[in-house]
Amino acid sequence: MFDVVDEMFSQSNTSVMNENANKDARIIPTQRDLLAGAVAKEYALQTLIPTHIARAHKEGFIHWHDLDYSPFFPMFNCMLIDLEGMLTNGFNMGNAEIETPKSITTACTITSQIIAQVASHIYGGNTINRIDEVLAPYVRASYDKHLSEALKWQGGDERRAAVYATMKVEKDTYDAFQTLEYQINTLNTSNGQTPFTTLGFGLGTSWEAQLIQKSILKVRMDGLGKKKKTAIFPKLVFTIKEGLNRQKSDPNYDIKQLALKCASERMYPDILNYDKLVEVTGGFKAPMGCRSFLGEYEGGDYEGRNNLGVVSLNLPRLALMSSSIEDFTKLLDTYVELSFEALMLRIKRLEDTKANVAPILYCEGAAGVRLDPEDSVADIFKHGRASISLGYIGIHETVNALLPDDDRHAFDSLEKQALGEAIVTRLRTLTDQQKERTGYAFSLYSTPSESLCDRFCRIDAERYGSIEGVTDKGYYTNSFHLDVLKTVTPFEKIEFEKKYPPSRTAASSTTSSFQ
Repeated sequence: MFDVVDEMFSQSNTSVMNENANKDARIIPTQRDLLAGAVAKEYALQTLIPTHIARAHKEGFIHWHDLDYSPFFPMFNCMLIDLEGMLTNGFNMGNAEIETPKSITTACTITSQIIAQVASHIYGGNTINRIDEVLAPYVRASYDKHLSEALKWQGGDERRAAVYATMKVEKDTYDAFQTLEYQINTLNTSNGQTPFTTLGFGLGTSWEAQLIQKSILKVRMDGLGKKKKTAIFPKLVFTIKEGLNRQKSDPNYDIKQLALKCASERMYPDILNYDKLVEVTGGFKAPMGCRSFLGEYEGGDYEGRNNLGVVSLNLPRLALMSSSIEDFTKLLDTYVELSFEALMLRIKRLEDTKANVAPILYCEGAAGVRLDPEDSVADIFKHGRASISLGYIGIHETVNALLPDDDRHAFDSLEKQALGEAIVTRLRTLTDQQKERTGYAFSLYSTPSESLCDRFCRIDAERYGSIEGVTDKGYYTNSFHLDVLKTVTPFEKIEFEKKYPPSRTAASSTTSSFQ
């Protein structure tokens, strides 16, 4: 541990300094967080985590994500913030009592403060689901205020007053979301980074919600500062739905077109297919952070729910250890069970946690509950309300290792594709069985982690040497993704990867690169 601290002090350990692209390791608050994380990680591996699980992590069989936070601290991963409940019912934050906002300007400012508080109490991303619908009442409140003032000064001329109020509220709404974007990008939370925030929108049909949708997109298209730089956060996720905005005859079609224009200029918003998401996950909701989706549960609602964390498997390692596909399957089952044991430790760490460790989450409504400070938080994660995820890395390298006589690229080999699908299906089956056994929402997570792709491959290359198609690139491929060195069209890439998302229950994404 002291070696790591020395390397951090001298800033000589680039893997530690560059582990998280969202953290600027050159600045003091981030360095302090990295130092605390190094201590928490070492203490967890030596003291809190059973020896056999800690060894499996160190040797690269599995990866316990976010060891710098959990299990040392009773924290969880990512969540959907119950913004509507907090704004409607009021809450306390710091030394202030916050009442229901009276304008869209105030509502957006309070939203940024909630985001900052939440981000300081969790280690993953946070999302405002359907923000256009949640904040629509505050657009109406601003409009009504302007209308009342105009009627007073226009001698009761309702038409002119309405024109004035509309003009004013359009500017108010644009300015409010511009302020929100600037605030999110200038905040620095207690974990040393800008909040990893996502705004989900696109389904609102009222004129207030439509105005919010347009404002979010126009603000992003206009950029930040004099140089009009593209904002990194918040991530924007826009939903396309049949009968709402997909076709020219749909009422929100013009906003969908604006969203596509924004994406072509600023990379965001990401696009959600409403009907496909409902088909795959059982209901509609925005992702927590960048890609983690909640499943259905008996309570029905999504707001306030969360993910408890991830443990990922090094699939290429298991393939390199195997002399046959049958051997691989046995090893896979063994290390999946080990990963489940590790994930149950994450749950156990939260069992004795009281609400007072994170009042914004558990007492003031961000997690969708209003517990007393001395209450246990354990019950709000049960019965499928919170997900907990098994991840995996390197399907591409795994099938290459298991089928060494097939020298075709996986893109051109139906046998390799079928094997990759079978592996992911097996992981899904085992995850579903664990969910049934425990009552917790175990889910399969298509791990997106360039740093882990590097770590697993580096460890395996030291153990097995350079193996063509497996360890020779110096990194593994994210989850089920097509090898990035394979040149294909975006549509061919989507076609290759589309069979995998239905097998995962927590998260996946398909990306394409454009020149």
